[in-house]
Amino acid sequence: MDTPDSIFIGAGERPQHLLLKYANRHGLIAGATGTGKTVTLQILAEGFSRAGVPVFLADVKGDLAGLSQAGSPNPKLDERAQKIGLGAVTYQPSPVVFWDLFGDQGHPVRTTVTDMGPLLLSRLLDLSDAQEGVLSIVFEIADDQGLLLLDLNDLQSLLAFAAENAKEIGTRYGNVTAASVGAIQRKLLTLRQQGGENFFGEPALELSELMRTTWDGRGCVNILAADKLMSTPKLYATFLLWLLSELFEELPEVGDPDKPKLVFFFDEAHLLFNDAPKALVDRIESVVRLIRSKGVGIYFITQNPDDLPDRVLGQLGNRVQHALRAFTPRDQKAVKSAAETFRANPAFDVSQAITELGVGEALVSPLEAKGIPGMVDRTLIRPPASRLGPITPEERRDVISKSPVGSRYDKVVDRESAHEILARRAEDAARVAAREKEAKSAPATRAPRASTRQSTTEAFTKSVVRSIGYAVGRAVVRGVLGSLSKGK
Repeated sequence: MDTPDSIFIGAGERPQHLLLKYANRHGLIAGATGTGKTVTLQILAEGFSRAGVPVFLADVKGDLAGLSQAGSPNPKLDERAQKIGLGAVTYQPSPVVFWDLFGDQGHPVRTTVTDMGPLLLSRLLDLSDAQEGVLSIVFEIADDQGLLLLDLNDLQSLLAFAAENAKEIGTRYGNVTAASVGAIQRKLLTLRQQGGENFFGEPALELSELMRTTWDGRGCVNILAADKLMSTPKLYATFLLWLLSELFEELPEVGDPDKPKLVFFFDEAHLLFNDAPKALVDRIESVVRLIRSKGVGIYFITQNPDDLPDRVLGQLGNRVQHALRAFTPRDQKAVKSAAETFRANPAFDVSQAITELGVGEALVSPLEAKGIPGMVDRTLIRPPASRLGPITPEERRDVISKSPVGSRYDKVVDRESAHEILARRAEDAARVAAREKEAKSAPATRAPRASTRQSTTEAFTKSVVRSIGYAVGRAVVRGVLGSLSKGK
């Protein structure tokens, strides 16, 4: 059973509890497909919610939506509950808020282009070094001149302006080539076609929405519908990286709280590191290491611990390892590597046990008193209180209709930003050009206009470079991953 300071995970030779005091020391849930990782994630999410800790998780396959509905009696699960000393299962739903980048299966999730920053956006677009350099220049111009980049229209407009005025911009910021700008624009078009433009704009997500508790003290379980999102894995990984960076940037230091302020489950965690440049991996490692002092626990879910870099893996104190298969030499090496990450138990061979675990059974090693890794034990995972599996569209709509977020994020807000400002400047320049043409074609007897007039392009460029936007000099906060990319 849960205690005021722990979550009951399951039992083998002895009960296994996750101590809330050390839950922000992060964790790992690993195992082959079909071995029970999703159920383990589900019972941990339920446990954190009961303890008053809000949760954020991505629902990759659609079955975690079952957290919003009460479970049903199941003879096998009831038998397991009795076997591990849990007693009768009290089936009940968790308080769930649904989110969806596409706005179809939950409230829309948005951020601004400015807040994402050039480093994450470059990774999302798979830009070359030269293209990333051009993107950084465009962000630098926006930062220096207080120009808001809210959505993809803003970014594309400023890229076009940079290409048209590359000579003037290049003397201050660096070389901007038409080829690089064209390549970025094409990749932005592809991102639009994949639905990525839905992620950029306003109202941007307020992190406080993810940290709600209910009237009876339970933490809200925020579920991101990710089944459609997984068709664009880089967008999925980039979104979660952005969310991590925002949490790190905005939350205050809290030291070692009695329980986390928020727990973040990162399913399909290997996508975070696939083809990631070393600089980005370094930033991720830094955020994972430091964010626990903000009271945030991060739990990675993946098939094999080797999917994660050693520097990240070494920071994951609470571990649940489901079965791995050892059919090939590579598989056998992975099993051995996974076994070596545990504090050994003399009662059994960990490497052998990993290949013998049944569905719903795992090797569990949570942190004990003083944050010391517990001795690994072969454990039957407790049954969930909520439904195993997906929900119906009607059930989802019912949950959304009762959401504490209401309709706050359901409608896009399009305020004046770079796209509108540059369009207005272009119209002003066109009027200046028309007046110049009229003056040149007027009779010679008319009073001449000033002979020192700048060309249309010069006037437009200097005007924009001096005073684009309406918040000149205002610092733009972009989150730790974007900021660190500039060495700050």
